[in-house]
Amino acid sequence: RPDLIVLTPTCTSSILQEDLQNFVDRASSYSESDVILADVNHYQINELQAADKTLEQIVRYYLDKARREGFLNRSLTDDPSANIIGISTPGFHNQHDCRELKRLLSEPGISINQIIPEGEFLKNLKDLPRAWFNIVPYREMGLMAANFLEKEYGMPHILTTPIGILNTADFIAQISKIVNLWSFSLIEKKVNYDLYVENQTKFVSQATWFSKSIDCQNLAGKEAAVSGDATHAAAITKILVREMGIRVSCSGTYCKHDADWFNEQVQGLCDETIITEDHTEIGDTIARIEPSAIFGTQMERHIGKRLDIPCGVISSPVHIQNFPLGYRPFLGYEGTNQISDLIYKSFNLGMEDHLLDVFGGHDTKEVNIKSLSTEKNNIHWSYDAESELKKIPGFVRGKIKKNTEVFAKQNNISTITVDVMYAAKEKLSS
Repeated sequence: RPDLIVLTPTCTSSILQEDLQNFVDRASSYSESDVILADVNHYQINELQAADKTLEQIVRYYLDKARREGFLNRSLTDDPSANIIGISTPGFHNQHDCRELKRLLSEPGISINQIIPEGEFLKNLKDLPRAWFNIVPYREMGLMAANFLEKEYGMPHILTTPIGILNTADFIAQISKIVNLWSFSLIEKKVNYDLYVENQTKFVSQATWFSKSIDCQNLAGKEAAVSGDATHAAAITKILVREMGIRVSCSGTYCKHDADWFNEQVQGLCDETIITEDHTEIGDTIARIEPSAIFGTQMERHIGKRLDIPCGVISSPVHIQNFPLGYRPFLGYEGTNQISDLIYKSFNLGMEDHLLDVFGGHDTKEVNIKSLSTEKNNIHWSYDAESELKKIPGFVRGKIKKNTEVFAKQNNISTITVDVMYAAKEKLSS
């Protein structure tokens, strides 16, 4: 028999909800399993919000049950320990991230109390409050449970996701601060993880020296578009701009419920933000921007294929091929290596455009004059104008294309010819 049965309502009627709750009450009386009515409304929230709420409800249920029955253990572990909240099997690289997170904590001497929802038994949830603090790797699932544990049991939690050199150092600094609040009274000493951060940055992560290498510097001037869940999209935007010097033309997320947090995280790091669940809108934005690379979900990967723009997958939803067999964490210091590789390989080789100019070559990439929108595009490029556009270096081509189309629309020109291109150039220069 299952230990827990979660009933998910598919209605919004208060009368039917009442009937379901009565059914749950009766079922709990006769069943050997615990029965919970999921407190979610699928007509108002998405699946990430539903998962987050359901996890919080399960944690609350079993801690309340343990307290009523007298089994709740509130004593802290002898040594520093943490709960990891939000790891799940189908999550994007979650299993690899969990392994890296364990290593990241174990070397400074922090043990793992529990990992939920993956990897723990329901009967053991009563021991969640024994940890010194909680870690929420991804905002999309685990945040509500962590907020509940902090409010009801006084357990602090860390929300910084250790993705990238800077975020990982900040993550460890926050752990040090929390541990030192308890360590003097419990283990009679304070901890200092500065040397650990320094050694990991120098000898485990290769991202720091790579960001200063000629290969990474050749990415200067390249533009990228980022889209995904709030956690990964914000983190990758920070890495691209702060750690690798790459311009982010657009950064976006489909987590509309987390719009305020996301805007705060990427403020000043990108030219524009887009928060939408409409993939056509995202596709049209990418087509307009014409970046050198895209970092997004499986949906952005499809958009990239249609526009002939390379895409690195950094967030769910994903295809089965984005569950690699090899060790590919995004978290921690090994994660910095994996992300640097992904970013670098998602762009054309740094010297390609330069060598083409030096040796009089030509850019073989087709000029993108597409829109993924179903709306009719009233601007048409003539064959000669397309050929002329191809001769323009890639790093300024997108800007010239956009300026020319704006000029054409302002002057009610439906077909862009070479003469129109020159007229647009003269107008812009005047």
